[in-house]
Order: sequence, then C-alpha cells, then structure tokens
Amino acid sequence: MRTKIETNNVHLHYGDFHALKGINMQIPERTVTALIGPSGCGKSSYLRLFNRMNDLIDGVRIDGKILIDNTDIYAIPQSEVDRLRRKVGMVFQKPNPFPKTIFENVAYGLRVNGLKDKKLIEGQVEKALRQAALWEEVKDKLKKSAFELSGGQQQRLCIARAMAIEPSILLMDEPASALDPISTGKIEELIYELKSNFTIIIVTHNMQQASRVSDYTGFFLLGELIEFDETKKIFRNPEKQQTENYITGRFG
Repeated sequence: MRTKIETNNVHLHYGDFHALKGINMQIPERTVTALIGPSGCGKSSYLRLFNRMNDLIDGVRIDGKILIDNTDIYAIPQSEVDRLRRKVGMVFQKPNPFPKTIFENVAYGLRVNGLKDKKLIEGQVEKALRQAALWEEVKDKLKKSAFELSGGQQQRLCIARAMAIEPSILLMDEPASALDPISTGKIEELIYELKSNFTIIIVTHNMQQASRVSDYTGFFLLGELIEFDETKKIFRNPEKQQTENYITGRFG
C-alpha cells in the first residue's frame, strides 16, 4: 500500500515546551488513521502539522521531516502553503459554518480559489454535499442559513466544505465529540465511506469510535508516539503495556 504521509523524527516545541518528541509514522493512502491518547498528549498538535496550522502560533519550532506524497512540506516556501492547504482539508471539533447560506458555505473555497463558472460551482457543491451524505436533507433549502441546520448537519456541512475543493487528505479533530449519538453514528458512517477517495486522520478520545472507524491507530502519551499499528492489533494485542493500560481504562 502506497504511503501518503510520512513523518521522520519530528519534534515540535511551543517556546520551551517540548510538545512532540521524535515522532515516526507512515500513513498509507486511502485509509483512516485514528490518533488516541489522553488530553494534552500531542495528538492535535501532530494533526495540525500536516496543513502547517502550527505555523500560525508564535514561538513554534519544528524539527524533522514531514512528507506528503514524498514532498517535504516544511521545505516549501510560504507562498505555496495555501496550495498545500487546498490538498489537506480540516474539520474541527465544533461545527463552524460561516454566516452564509448552505450553498455559499460549500462554494466558499471554490470562489476563494478563483472558480467563477456558475455551473461548475453548482456541480461541485452538489458533489460535495452528496459525498457528505447531506444532499437529500438540504437540496430544497440551499439558500437558507447554515445556522438553521442541526449540529450534526452543520458538521457534515463543514465536511462538505472541506471536500468541495477536492483535497486528497482530510484532517478531523474530534469531529463528533460535540454531537449526539445518532449524529455521531452518521459521521462515523461517512468517514468509513470517504476513505475510498481520501486519506483521513482523526483525533478522538472515544476508544470505541477509534476501533470502529479506523484502519490504523497511533497511541500518544506525553508527546511521544508509544505505538502505531493496525487498529485490530492495537486493540486486541498491543505490544506496549502503556497502550493496553490506556485502552482498558487503567489510566488516562
């Protein structure tokens, strides 16, 4: 299986704080990778490396190599970072629709990237909403405010917005933690379906969710990657005692 993302001996500092310590990981293309571990262990910091969101924080220092499609993304000039972010979509913990219509939320990235053809935009919006399993629910109210949607629908709208510009990677930072169980189930089904077209990395505190939706799991603790393997192995027969302790609820 082709490697989509690779990190080699990655260290991340926020000022004097050593947030990530020598992380090595290879993430295969078109799979779902779950990042698990207690709060403050470095999962979200690691996730944000892949679209260079940590660049926006003062005092950040990053060492090591982070490769996407064999390109070192920290060696590209600042002028190319927007292009990188088109390739790497991001979905946050809480739904964050823009104060616009449902249609304009999804069309936003297309317009920002210079697409002006009305028919093309309409086609891409419909495609993204279908991919996000939302089209049938909103096709008759595209001109209504995104804030009229339920929390679960808003999160799927944000996923559609991320997909509209056709990235190859989707980053999801606890995308279902603010949702009810039914909406969470829909997001999980969606993640499972999307991996045929996207490489997905999800940060989650929910062990059951990680075991249900992911192909690979990485367990982080105090800024270190303790173990990374196929999800079945991590949950059934982990190599490290720390991993077993966390998964079985003995700590964390």
